[in-house]
Amino acid sequence: MSPTLASVVCFCGIVGLFFLDRDKSVSVSRALWLPVIWIGIVGSRAVSVWLGINQASSDPAQLLDGSPLDRYVFEILLALSIVVLIQRRSRTKAFIWGSWPVLLYFSYCLLSVTWSDFSDVSFKRWIKSLGDLVVVLIVLTDPQPMEAFRRLISRLGFVLMPASILLIKYFGDLGRGYDPNGMPMNTGVTTNKNSLGVITLVILLGSMWQILTLLRDKNQLNRGRHLFAQGILLTFGVIVLAMAHSATCVACFVLGSGLMFAANLPVIRYRPTRVHALVLSVFVLGGLVVLLNATGDVVQALGRQTNLTGRTEIWAAVIPVVPNSAVGAGFESFWLGPRLNMVWGRLSQYMHVNEAHDGYLEVYLNLGWVGVGLIALILVKGYANVQAAFRHDPTAGNLWLAYLFAAAFYSITEAGFRLLNPIWIFLLLAVVAAGGVSRGAAALQPAQLPVDEYEGSLPEDVYGLPRDQN
Repeated sequence: MSPTLASVVCFCGIVGLFFLDRDKSVSVSRALWLPVIWIGIVGSRAVSVWLGINQASSDPAQLLDGSPLDRYVFEILLALSIVVLIQRRSRTKAFIWGSWPVLLYFSYCLLSVTWSDFSDVSFKRWIKSLGDLVVVLIVLTDPQPMEAFRRLISRLGFVLMPASILLIKYFGDLGRGYDPNGMPMNTGVTTNKNSLGVITLVILLGSMWQILTLLRDKNQLNRGRHLFAQGILLTFGVIVLAMAHSATCVACFVLGSGLMFAANLPVIRYRPTRVHALVLSVFVLGGLVVLLNATGDVVQALGRQTNLTGRTEIWAAVIPVVPNSAVGAGFESFWLGPRLNMVWGRLSQYMHVNEAHDGYLEVYLNLGWVGVGLIALILVKGYANVQAAFRHDPTAGNLWLAYLFAAAFYSITEAGFRLLNPIWIFLLLAVVAAGGVSRGAAALQPAQLPVDEYEGSLPEDVYGLPRDQN
């Protein structure tokens, strides 16, 4: 098949998926396109790279200055998103206060700008990082929050997954590349295999959740059509994940989907306290692997070298360069200036590395032990909120549980707690959504009313929170 014909087939397939998954019985706000565009850019390539204005690079100057076009795009999206949240201010406040560890973490990140060597760059990056939280709030404050999530996953997956296969198979100059060791890798719509793996991971977990929900709800309108569309998306996602060769994302997908399957079993679904036993079994299994000195066997089974493909060397090189172990280098400031050159000098084989390939270590480099403690607080409080969400609505609760643990385990070998990272965005989504329940929500199920009927017809929003009176 020629590239042109393949492109036409891909385009028709994407349109067909949207047609199959259509649902006129439930409406969501048009503002949902803002998170779709934001995460679509974050999960693929910067606008300047798509347009060929800039190339993805690890050059120190580009890391410091960034692209003006990309900055303007994110600023416009952020400004429009803030306008939307102002209109939904009471619901927004409830979610923010219900997730106070997240608010505390972002506040500390802002404070850390003051001791950064590059305070102007650090502050700009902090402003951009707010966009991750803002787009999450747009999804959750939608009149139909769970339907908004479903549409978010479908809109992202229906475009990015088929497009990735198209680029890898028929446009190698765009969809394939080489890693720092000169080995070929599939990048799809992204710029490296790890980025392709993580956006595929979050889409796959969302698609798997939709399929499990549809299989359980036999009264769902147009159930067969939606199952078919989501089944195709799941198939495409598995193919792309295999092409990405990202062992970390494969392991996290198995973990996340396994938790969803287990949490859907009647023995757990109708006894929420047993979620603790399910989670404990995951940690016990991990502990046994370490106790029995089987870590190397597990790593090799996942296709990794025993040094985690050079990660242990990176970890050893960056730790001595941290300027302050308590508070770090300042928000998103470690990989700038002399420190970057110092690390590159220590890692001649991995010269262009610009992340620690460990989320907890990455936070330590930029925010010190205080930052690591705040991330731990987000995870612990997030789990407590997810448990509460599970009691209110097991269907939503097992989704947030899957994202929470996928993000926590993903960050062991990848820098998952960073701005503009899909796994970080979906971790925020899980924690903030579950935090909304802790503020006194009665349910997580969306109200079965169109958006225009919703406005002015319900005294409270679907989370049991007061609606804006504006």
